[in-house]
Formats: sequence, C-alpha cells, structure tokens
Amino acid sequence: MRYAFLATTAIALAAPLLSAVPAAAQQNPTVELRVDRLEKEMRAVQRKVFPAGTPVEAEITRPQTPTIAPGSPTSSPVADLTARVGALESQLASITGQVEENSYKLKQLEEAFNRYKAEAEARAATPVEAGPPVMRPTVATDAPAPKPAAAKPTTPPAKSAAAPVASDARKTAVAAIEKPDTGDAAGDAYSYGFRLWDAKFYPEAQAQLKATVDKYGDGSVGSRAANLLGRAYLDDGKPALASVAFYENYQKRPRGERAPDSLAYLGEALIQLKKPADACKVYAELEQVYGSTLSSGLRGMMDKGRTKAKCSV
Repeated sequence: MRYAFLATTAIALAAPLLSAVPAAAQQNPTVELRVDRLEKEMRAVQRKVFPAGTPVEAEITRPQTPTIAPGSPTSSPVADLTARVGALESQLASITGQVEENSYKLKQLEEAFNRYKAEAEARAATPVEAGPPVMRPTVATDAPAPKPAAAKPTTPPAKSAAAPVASDARKTAVAAIEKPDTGDAAGDAYSYGFRLWDAKFYPEAQAQLKATVDKYGDGSVGSRAANLLGRAYLDDGKPALASVAFYENYQKRPRGERAPDSLAYLGEALIQLKKPADACKVYAELEQVYGSTLSSGLRGMMDKGRTKAKCSV
C-alpha cells in the first residue's frame, strides 16, 4: 500500500505538468520528449503496482502558487517546467527502484516458505525410528554363588524325585476310576466324565467331558455334559472358560435338561469375573424363562447371586 501511495503521488504531481506541456512544448521540444517518456514510465509503474485494476487516487492537493514579491526576478515558464519534470523523473526512478526491490524480496520470501513447507512435509512423512534398546547391566550380586565342585552331590536330592512319583500317583489314581460299560456309549462317556469331576480330577474331567460334548452334543446327554464341563472349569478356577461353556449350552440347548443350571452357574462365573451387571442380566433371563419351573436349589442359588451382584429387584 505504501508503494501504491508513492505511485499515485507521482501521478498527482505529474498531472499539472502534463496539462501545461502543450503550451511550453512549442518553445522547447526536448521537454515534450521527456514528458512522453515520463508518461510511458508512469504507465509501466501503474501496471507493476496495480496489476489488478485502476490505481487509487492519492489525496494530494495541488500546491498553491507562491506569491512573488514585486521587483523579484522571474524565471521563464519553460525553465520552471523543465525543473519540475526533472524532479518528477527523479521521484519516478526512486519509486521504480523500490517496486523492483520489493518484488525481489517477495520472491525470496516465497522461495523460503516453499523450502520450509517441503521440509515440514518431509519430516511428517518420515516415521520416527525407535532408539536402540536399553541394555541393563546384569548385577553380579543377583547371581547365585557357584558351589564348590567337592560339595556337589553325586546323586539327585530326594525332593527332585518327588515330582515323577506324584505324577505316577495321579496317573494311578485316575486309572483306578472305573470306566462304565453299559452299552450306551454316550451315557458311559458322560458318566466317566462325571466320576473324574467328582474325584476332583478337573483337567482329566474337562478333557473327557469336552470330547463327550463334541461327539454326543446333539443327543440327550449333550446338555448334561456341557453343563458339567462348565462346572469343571469353574471348580478348577477358570471362570472365563466356564462362562463360555455355560453360555453355549444355554444358547444351543435352551430346552435341555441342564439349561436352567447353566444360566444359574453362568451368573456365578460372571460374578467371579467381576461383572455384576452382566450377572444381573443373566439372573433376570433365568427368572423370565424358567421362573415357574426352577427347583428350590436353583432359586436359592439365584437369590444368593443377586445379593452378591447387588441386583435391583
């Protein structure tokens, strides 16, 4: 805006001179040539400063003609006009230089901004590389002191031999549980799983009952085997697996013999998983679907579960 003001100032100063040229040009052709050149340069400055439209008019008034005292020598009109044109040419040259300098600075700013933008985009696109892992030195005092070679026992301690003895004892105890053979393969498979669970051999019972559900799940024994599988998980301290077994039994066999039991034990498993709100929903489902046919044992279990979960009645 500053340079636009200078340009319009130069135009305003040149206006009275250009109007006085026709009279003075007859006496001095050189002034006419200079004024023509001045007009061309002024138009060039206008196109440079105002590339989008009409220049702004400068708020400059024509200076008043000074009063010449009587008896003072006066110069000729041509000499005055020549001096004023010379001054105007000097001002125009200064304005042109400033415009060119500002154009150069603006170009430099644009180039610097483009470089900064490219660097910022490159940094944003480059993934941050993780630093090398920190290696913690091993503290020598944490390592056990080596025993002297002479003190090392030649035979393993008695405690080390206890593990295989216990495993053998468990295998013997599991093998002692009789496998039923009544001719009903599905019933015998469930009964054997029940005997393992009743003897508290929970891992073995889980394997047996899962195999029974996979093989005979669509039969009459499926509901009992799936429910007992969930109880084997629950008694073994695995409430997450138990909740899955109970839920699947209820979903797949809603009319099964142990479907109400699975819902009741599902609520217990959810309480152990610290999900009382879900347990309350399960108890509400149990009441709504099987409320009229619930046994006294299952109803008592449901009431206790609701108290633990702080269900609203």
